[in-house]
Amino acid sequence: MCLRPQPASSKFIFIMDYRDTIDYINSFINFEKIPKYQYAAAFKLERMIAILKELGDPHKDLNIIHVAGSKGKGSTCAITAYILKEAGYKVGLYTSPHLVDFRERIRILNDEPQDSREFEGMIGEGEINEISEEIKPVAENFREHNTLGNASFFEILTACAFLYFKKKQVDIAVLETGLGGRLDATNVAMPLVSGITNISLEHTDKLGNTLSKIAYEKAGIIKEHSLVVSASQETEAIGVIRKVCAEKGAGLYEIGKDIKYSILNSDEKSQVFDLKGPGYFYKNMGMNLIGGHQIENASISIGMLKLMAPDKFNIRENDIRKGLIKATWPGRLQVIQKTPYIILDGAQNPASAAALADSIKKLFNYKKLICVFGISSDKDIKGVSSVLDAVSDIIILTKAKNNPRAEDVSRLKQNFKNSRPGLEESNDIDEAMQKALRFADKEDLILITGSLFVVGDAIQYFKL
Repeated sequence: MCLRPQPASSKFIFIMDYRDTIDYINSFINFEKIPKYQYAAAFKLERMIAILKELGDPHKDLNIIHVAGSKGKGSTCAITAYILKEAGYKVGLYTSPHLVDFRERIRILNDEPQDSREFEGMIGEGEINEISEEIKPVAENFREHNTLGNASFFEILTACAFLYFKKKQVDIAVLETGLGGRLDATNVAMPLVSGITNISLEHTDKLGNTLSKIAYEKAGIIKEHSLVVSASQETEAIGVIRKVCAEKGAGLYEIGKDIKYSILNSDEKSQVFDLKGPGYFYKNMGMNLIGGHQIENASISIGMLKLMAPDKFNIRENDIRKGLIKATWPGRLQVIQKTPYIILDGAQNPASAAALADSIKKLFNYKKLICVFGISSDKDIKGVSSVLDAVSDIIILTKAKNNPRAEDVSRLKQNFKNSRPGLEESNDIDEAMQKALRFADKEDLILITGSLFVVGDAIQYFKL
């Protein structure tokens, strides 16, 4: 912590340095690291509205795209942001969770030179210090004595993002919901357009134990007379989305119905597809994010961009093509080595794990699949384990270093067949990777999956 003199006085005040900022933001309750809590009691949109009001309602001065869903919402946000960047706009990008550094969550993409060693455009240490200083007096009002209850880690970071984007005068901000949608801190936004990615069973103890209940929470981001693009959904989920749109007079565009794509080529390096929507037909669109699910995500992104505020934003076909090629999203079907293959992917529910397993079988040629797997205790561990059990030759169970929710390896082991060969245990990702690399031949594939905390540990292990 440093001392800074004030110009009109001889007094000094404390100014947080980056370590102080980390400690301060982490002092707020972080529901991402708590396995069990009462969702409706913990998440209060009224509190987020009150926090932002004391900060001058920075979110009301922003053009916003808002995305919810169970799978692919981060990828969809990233693709959207990169296309907007190629169109010449200054783009705020707010996503969660982070892999290594929470500054990854708050980014600005523009034409300024970037440090290739970091997430492109992520907020600087000095910048987060300054924003935190400004928010601190307001945040302190939402400790124990406030009738709306304690502010959370996610609410404080969301407020930081809104304030930062306003100060930096971004042309548009792309927001990923944290959990659910209806009660999420990002849902104070009044977006130009919203997107809902694929919905599957997740966080059932908080969002509900049926697709319709979960879809209701996700559809909570839909505003009156707004525009919405939805992924192709299960019947139960799309029924809820259609009902909410009808009730709110929102225009709904569905992938597979109003917007259609066809995959022309998909391999371990790139993909090519055609896309047809209302008033446009793009042929031979290339992208470097791999896996068929990413084409669905790209279709949502393009659908949103073609619908939103044509009087404010001009998105040309060439911008879309360039943005698709340049879009990156670390930790999701990310190939970091080829002999043997080493792939990172944070698949945390059965649907994501099944999509991951399908993509790996279709896109890569390998002899053995060696899976390094660790997951949080509040996930559908049995469901994810079942998928990985069926496709893996060797499974190395592990535990993230800094995740209080991480499932203990001995309990995780109970979800696999006791008789299956090739089931190994490790204390952390370092030991797990040492084992995996020892077992692997050049023709094999090592998959590191489960919790994004485990993926983050792997990124640090490989010093990416």
